[in-house]
Amino acid sequence: MQPIRVGKVKKVYDVDDHTLEFEFTNHISVFDKIIPTDIPYKGEVLCRTAAFWFHKLEAEGIRTHFKSLKGCNRMLVKKVRVISDYSQLDGNTTDYLIPLEFIARHYNAGSLNDRVKEGEIAPEKLGYAPGVVPTYGQRLPRPYFECTTKLEPIDRNLSDEEAKKISGLSQQEYDEVFATIMKIDGIMEKQVAKSGLIHVDGKKEFGYDEERRLMILDTFGTLDEDRWWDAAEYAKGKTVELSKEVVRQYYRDIGYHEQLYKMRKMKLPEPDIPPLPKAKAEEVSQLYIALFERMTGEKFR
Repeated sequence: MQPIRVGKVKKVYDVDDHTLEFEFTNHISVFDKIIPTDIPYKGEVLCRTAAFWFHKLEAEGIRTHFKSLKGCNRMLVKKVRVISDYSQLDGNTTDYLIPLEFIARHYNAGSLNDRVKEGEIAPEKLGYAPGVVPTYGQRLPRPYFECTTKLEPIDRNLSDEEAKKISGLSQQEYDEVFATIMKIDGIMEKQVAKSGLIHVDGKKEFGYDEERRLMILDTFGTLDEDRWWDAAEYAKGKTVELSKEVVRQYYRDIGYHEQLYKMRKMKLPEPDIPPLPKAKAEEVSQLYIALFERMTGEKFR
């Protein structure tokens, strides 16, 4: 069986008119670049972590596209249409992937902190009083929601109006997505608090079924899509990264991130991303396995 789509970290196979099969690879990507280094067991960890969260949501009555696991790094999911022509999407379109990535941030971290420091986002927009300068790691006064594109070669940030326009969502439907995200994040926060973790931020994807009922798609709650910190260390004033952020930070430290974004800004050819050293790849693998066990309470082996 040949894949119908090959993404950054998974392959998608067409099973029948209503079903897709996801194969999770050991690839890892940052800054929209696939790193030419496999991370041992990463595909299995992502697959099993996602399945764990899908089961949690279904128990709470939240609709998902998950059907079943099929082996250690494969799952079956409900098929929806992927429509890349935005003009075909409106309030009557059914059975489709909403072409957006929805991001909910609960702490000042990562690229949000960068944009605040650079003046791209005013602290007041995050809920701070005028004149307040948030510090890295500070919990936001309220969750900060934003959207990026999903089906374009490089993700780009969108205003709320553009996000609604290209996705065919009404204001009410747009609000429903973020209300659902808040419910999901509440479920996640309650679960991970048991194991001393803080859910910092994360991205999610949604779609509509044949009756235009909202359902969560793809995967979420893994170390790829979400950021996690150690709660005990945070209480001491330290933000210990327990997610793919450790890989992003490696490429910042070696200067690749700065070089890449400089070329992107100038619209020049982008430099190839170098491989991870073997020791770093093993470190990342162990992090993924450890967090799976800590988050879910299950043994990996």
